[in-house]
Amino acid sequence: MDSRTVALIRTTFKAVAAEEGGPEKLARSFYSILFTDYPQVRDFFPAAMDAQRDRLVKAISYALDRLEEPNKLLPFLAQLGRDHRKYGVQPAHYTAVAVSLKAAMRNYAGTEMWTDEVDRAWDDGLKIIGETMIGAAEKETTPAVWTGTVVERRAVLRNLTVVRLQLDQPMQYAAGQYLSVQIPSRPRMWRYLSPAVPANANGEIEFHIRSVLGGWVSSAIVGHTVVGDQWLLGAPLGGLGIPRNAKRKMLMVGCGTGIAPLRAQLMAMAQRRTNPKVHLFVGGHHPCDLYDLETLSTLAVAHRWLTVTPVTEHDENPWWYTDSGEPEQVWRGLEPRLTGQIGKVVASFGAWADRDVQIVGSPSMVQTTKFRLMAAGTLTKNIRHDPLF
Repeated sequence: MDSRTVALIRTTFKAVAAEEGGPEKLARSFYSILFTDYPQVRDFFPAAMDAQRDRLVKAISYALDRLEEPNKLLPFLAQLGRDHRKYGVQPAHYTAVAVSLKAAMRNYAGTEMWTDEVDRAWDDGLKIIGETMIGAAEKETTPAVWTGTVVERRAVLRNLTVVRLQLDQPMQYAAGQYLSVQIPSRPRMWRYLSPAVPANANGEIEFHIRSVLGGWVSSAIVGHTVVGDQWLLGAPLGGLGIPRNAKRKMLMVGCGTGIAPLRAQLMAMAQRRTNPKVHLFVGGHHPCDLYDLETLSTLAVAHRWLTVTPVTEHDENPWWYTDSGEPEQVWRGLEPRLTGQIGKVVASFGAWADRDVQIVGSPSMVQTTKFRLMAAGTLTKNIRHDPLF
């Protein structure tokens, strides 16, 4: 697309999104039009649409911010196209979505802003998005969906569980990517989780899940998952990962279960002969939130290229956490635990000018850490994180 087309699309979307409640209103209007004009697509979506509406706006915003970066946008759209095969969507469904989204945009933009030129610009943009997703889906030869049987469930904290599954067939994904999953008790409510282990020929996979207040899926996983449950898994997504020929040093920052995709990458790197130096900051609110230090200790002791620094916002555990009363364990190979907000702690070390940076955690943690690093002098182009879905 030329710069004029990009500008028209981006301007109209940002104008709508800037209004009070604009993103939510746009999403509600879009789904209302889609389900009214194309009622057959309603079965693809969950009964509760709040999370779905939020993801729609974030996906649109992420794509529009990269309209002038096809090397980033097209792979992202291709991944979405491969992932959407799990719904059973056909090319006609992409047309329905494009028509409905444009109608919703036109309704909120108003006649003065929505000119014939703007209309053509949105047609061009939506055509590229649809064709890229359809093309990637049609070329894909891997399964549209995998089935995974729960073989182990381990409660780590009252609100955090490790789940291991055996897939019906091996899945190839890059360590650091994430997958959409659906559990038996929440049909059509797909949620994104990051494998905590690299892909393997045996089809074994592991997820770390923390229940979120009001979270339909996470709470169900933590509270009710049992051995023998069968999950459905979609195609891998995301752009995190360290190429085999990587030479630049790495800075990794993970908070809570955000350690999972970073740990998977470290485990994959441990299988290689040579690696760049990696400094990992792993954070949590309380010491008990640093639930995977034993694994990280084992990796750090075995590999001199890895430095691990634990960080917590508080020195004491919460009132509900029951421990042995023994002093905090000192793990071999790990740096002393630091106290503070993780983004502020990492930025206090300087600009990390010689490092490529990966940040994984909650949306607020990712954004705060990113801005603190940029303020410390870290180049934006060196910072990577996945879309904040």
